[in-house]
Amino acid sequence: MADDLGDDWWEHQPAGAASSPEASDGEGGGGGTEMMQQETTPVPPQAKKTKQPKECFLIQPKETKQEATKTKRRKKKKITDILAKSEPKPGAPEDLQKLLKDYFSSSRSVIELEELTLPDSCFLKANDLTHSLSSYLKEICPKWVKLRKNHNEKKSVLMLIICSSAIRALELIRSMTAFKGDSKVMKLFAKHIKVQEQVKLLEKHVVYLGVGTPGRIKELVKQGRLDLNPLKFLVFDWNWRDQKLRRLMDIPEIRKEVFELLEMGVFDLCKSESLKLGLF
Repeated sequence: MADDLGDDWWEHQPAGAASSPEASDGEGGGGGTEMMQQETTPVPPQAKKTKQPKECFLIQPKETKQEATKTKRRKKKKITDILAKSEPKPGAPEDLQKLLKDYFSSSRSVIELEELTLPDSCFLKANDLTHSLSSYLKEICPKWVKLRKNHNEKKSVLMLIICSSAIRALELIRSMTAFKGDSKVMKLFAKHIKVQEQVKLLEKHVVYLGVGTPGRIKELVKQGRLDLNPLKFLVFDWNWRDQKLRRLMDIPEIRKEVFELLEMGVFDLCKSESLKLGLF
């Protein structure tokens, strides 16, 4: 009877009932587990979220006051920055003497440098920044009218005014009307004027005043078309500044031409005291 009950029990058990405690051991238990796995819908394992790469930011260390000061010191100061924070200072004879020494020191001996030193007696009173050109010229040359009456030599001038550009030369000529009177003024610059034209005017007329750039004046002297011996006054447009706030002697090419011109007889005329220098 026990056998009949055993058969009847298996027949009336629902599918998967082999999970009874008695069937959990042995071979029968393994078959029942396989049936449950087939009937149960498999749940796919959840995919792990991929971590996005994080952006890396480098935090710059804060600049200390001391480091900021060092950085500022390394910056090359421009002349415009310096002048914007300082008051204009009028030129003095010592400024020209120093520039001469600095320019020639690398190419001349000590003895030659002494010969290139200008005597203090050749310098006229410098402009203190209160003068117009006419008032300054009247101060340094009060006997101009008498001086020009005695001048009758061609290919020469009594007074030379050296400036940095043609435009500045025209400005100076317009601003000296009160001083020059009816004296003839020669434009001695290169812009729109050929050397041959200037040579013809110098040979044809007696000229009292010349205003121009050192390059063209030097060229006329070199060609023997402008004689410096009758020259009595050499005035530098020293204190005026251009749009970049540069003075006449701040421009390297102009400074070079000025010193080359001084070597073409100006030093000797100053030492003989026949020529006076002025800084306007």
